[in-house]
Amino acid sequence: MSYKSKIEVKESLETLRKRYSKSKDPRIKLKIKSLILFVEHPEKRQQDIADHLCIGYSTLKRWYKQYTEKGFTSFASMNMGGNKPSVVPGEIHQALEEKLRDSSNPLSGYWDAVLWVESGFGLKIKYQTLRKYMIKHFKCKLKSPRKSHYQKDGQAIEAFFKTA
Repeated sequence: MSYKSKIEVKESLETLRKRYSKSKDPRIKLKIKSLILFVEHPEKRQQDIADHLCIGYSTLKRWYKQYTEKGFTSFASMNMGGNKPSVVPGEIHQALEEKLRDSSNPLSGYWDAVLWVESGFGLKIKYQTLRKYMIKHFKCKLKSPRKSHYQKDGQAIEAFFKTA
């Protein structure tokens, strides 16, 4: 059962409405709207406010907890995570770049690249991870041609291309 909120909203209703109208992110607007409803209707239960906003009760409790512990600036901002560190360190990146440019001893495929990184640097990187990394950073396509048939006649091919 939800009880009436015992939160002290430090900002005035005017500032909350201004921030609501200036905000462009709908999630932040929803959070600020919850504070506006709380200030306008202090007699309402938190469950009623959550139902009015079409959010879960636990979400509203989490928002109010964030507001009371960290303040309005943290409450009215969305943390999206940030940049994840690269799986491939800089030294391996340089070595891969040199290996891909080396035409005398090239990589024969992505599995060869995975094994080369594992044996040379002792770092185990998944196949798909290294493949996507190499395509993204080096724009490479490690394709090997299919083997030709052992009975294929070279003269027949030349005759075909001459007549075509």
